[in-house]
Amino acid sequence: MPGPAAHPDPDHQGRRPHVMTEDEARRVLAALGRWRAFGSSVGSDRLIQAGLDALLAGVDCPSIGMLAGLTRQEEPEARELFDQVLDELGLRYQPPQDPTAAKWALAYWIAEQMTDGSLDPAVGAYRILADVAYDLGYPDELQDLVSCADDFDDWDERWSTPTEDLNAEAVTAARELLRNRDRT
Repeated sequence: MPGPAAHPDPDHQGRRPHVMTEDEARRVLAALGRWRAFGSSVGSDRLIQAGLDALLAGVDCPSIGMLAGLTRQEEPEARELFDQVLDELGLRYQPPQDPTAAKWALAYWIAEQMTDGSLDPAVGAYRILADVAYDLGYPDELQDLVSCADDFDDWDERWSTPTEDLNAEAVTAARELLRNRDRT
């Protein structure tokens, strides 16, 4: 069985490479699958790389090697093979059929990622604004995250508020959204 996948140091600063575990590789596959299920475009190169990382981390299913081994000329096959890998691993996500329920599911999932640290708070707040709030008519429940997205967009070095504070505000807003969901 192959060992953990190592990610090379992208800025060549001599740091130890990150070693991806099988669980981390599965989470990456599931997250990319979920983004795709919610309608986001994920490049074939990212799908292939996720397959390669998963294979090197020890994830085992019949199609993972085929996905990981795709060449640039074979990239058009990546989406179908990626979906096959998700099915084989039981990781395929099906969003709610109702478009409103699907948008709320996306909002909650983004908020979960913001609170667990797997999604940058600025990116999460922006995704809530761009991918959810507009389509739902800017509901009150999302206003704090929409405001955070606006603050991130407007921020520059002259602000007295450091970006760390904006990140903390966005994570707090995401936690509040999840708390309110859990109360209903």
